[in-house]
Amino acid sequence: MGPSITPERLLKQAQAFAGRHRRSVIASVVVALGGFGVTAFGIAPLAPDAALLPQRLITQAVTPDDVQTQSDALADLKLELLRHDITRGTDTPQSLLARLGVTDDAAARFLRNDPIARRIVGGRGGKMVQVRASDSGELAELVVRFPAENADQARTHFTRLTVKRNGKGFSSHVETAPLAVQVRLGSGTIQSSLFAATDAALLPDAVAIQIADIFSAEIDFHRELRKGDTFSVVYEALAADGEVVSWNEGVGRVLGAEFVNRGQAYQALWFNPGSKGGYYDGQGRSLRRSFLASPMEFSRVTSGFAMRLHPILNTWRAHKGVDYGAPTGAPVRTVADGTVDLAGRQNGYGNVIQVQHGNGRATLYAHLSRIDVKKGQRVEQGQRIGAVGATGWATGPHLHFEFKLNGTQQDPLRVARAAEQVTLDAAARSRLAQLSQGLRAQLQLAEARAARPSFE
Repeated sequence: MGPSITPERLLKQAQAFAGRHRRSVIASVVVALGGFGVTAFGIAPLAPDAALLPQRLITQAVTPDDVQTQSDALADLKLELLRHDITRGTDTPQSLLARLGVTDDAAARFLRNDPIARRIVGGRGGKMVQVRASDSGELAELVVRFPAENADQARTHFTRLTVKRNGKGFSSHVETAPLAVQVRLGSGTIQSSLFAATDAALLPDAVAIQIADIFSAEIDFHRELRKGDTFSVVYEALAADGEVVSWNEGVGRVLGAEFVNRGQAYQALWFNPGSKGGYYDGQGRSLRRSFLASPMEFSRVTSGFAMRLHPILNTWRAHKGVDYGAPTGAPVRTVADGTVDLAGRQNGYGNVIQVQHGNGRATLYAHLSRIDVKKGQRVEQGQRIGAVGATGWATGPHLHFEFKLNGTQQDPLRVARAAEQVTLDAAARSRLAQLSQGLRAQLQLAEARAARPSFE
């Protein structure tokens, strides 16, 4: 009788055979796999249609817990409530917590007495506040966000003040954190005014002001807007911990805009060629001229450069300037670089500033409530120099603005449109072209996505 065959011996014999006939084994395996592939391809179509297979409906009774058991489970569940609000200048710790649904005397005492927490209701309102409280109204955490107290960080950072329940007491902590920038899109159609259209498109007023300022040398927003004009805009929204800030309407810079006025399209892209950023059109021409069209960011023209019935003298006279209706204290800016050669009071002009810009050109700003510059001071285009008032011969708060050429008044809007325009060099235009491709795509997306509600 031969030796017994064990599994170990069979495995050794198989390994020896595979070693001697390696190529034959590989070929056999390939043929076998190929056969399986062909067989699978051949029989797959012969599988029965799933719709024809027999079906069974299985019903299983589910018995829920009784009402009392479910009620007990809900009673054991710990709930936390989150609420948001904006502080008011008249807030006290009690009134703020009550408005937020918090009924916690210990928390109110802490907000009154803690040196850091007292800042929540101190000073001006407008701080963004968020509370986390139990279902019984007990405060767990309170977070307040407001502008950075350092003026140099006001546009880039915010202050976060946190009050937390810590055992039986509370702790407070304050810190400065960077604002996050979110890119947002918007679009609208003019029905009556720019502000009405941006309101209808749910865009902040700060965006409307920037649009009017960007295109001020191309479009007279007081007289040239037409019903049916359209605009699209890409702008920065500033967020603190993911929530758009309430101060300054949470708006940063407009990155790109398109305005179609009376069938003609105007485009503007923010671009920094290396020294100072500004808005340029698609051909690399700066939209900011050497003279701005208006000494105010946005206001209502109450009297243009034309003949008018003088409101005080009650006689027809040539009005050799432009009057802008605005509330007392509204900022007034210089329309171009220059040197202040008059800053004081002068007869019917009241408080007045005159700026010399060279080559016989000068601008005058009258009826001011305050003067923020001195004679001989150098000023830059767009710099605040004073505030709207009603001093001198004025029936109400407004700004009287004049442009003079060799002592003779000129129409400021015509001067602005004819002013020198900066053009980029070839290298900068190439960089601008690359940037504009992405921004134009965003503007098209804004127009496509925007809801255009009717606004009568």
